[in-house]
Amino acid sequence: QVQLVESGGGLVQTGGSLRLSCAASGRTFSTMGWFRQAPGKEREFVAAIRWTGGSTYYADSVRGRFTIFRDNAKNTVYLQMNILKPEDTAVYYCAAKRSVAAASRAVRDYDYWGQGTQVTVSS
Repeated sequence: QVQLVESGGGLVQTGGSLRLSCAASGRTFSTMGWFRQAPGKEREFVAAIRWTGGSTYYADSVRGRFTIFRDNAKNTVYLQMNILKPEDTAVYYCAAKRSVAAASRAVRDYDYWGQGTQVTVSS
């Protein structure tokens, strides 16, 4: 019954921009975040946002280039990606955390996951 539905992935040139969205339903979440996984690599943290209050957190590799934000009325979280690099190429996953504890960078601390959307940055 819990669903996280992602959209917005695609192909973009180096230096370009892309916006991902994740629509949540089924229950209330304390934190929502974005992770990514490239072929042959582990899934890694990208960004997170607290649903109440809106505090944001970023991986060092994307800080200053990516922005996470939410639309409370639509129950949707977004990831605006700017100045994209080939190293950003990966499948991007939306994730949700039930616990009201502080936002986490760890995959194991998130309870629900979207289906993933492919982002490819050409050089």
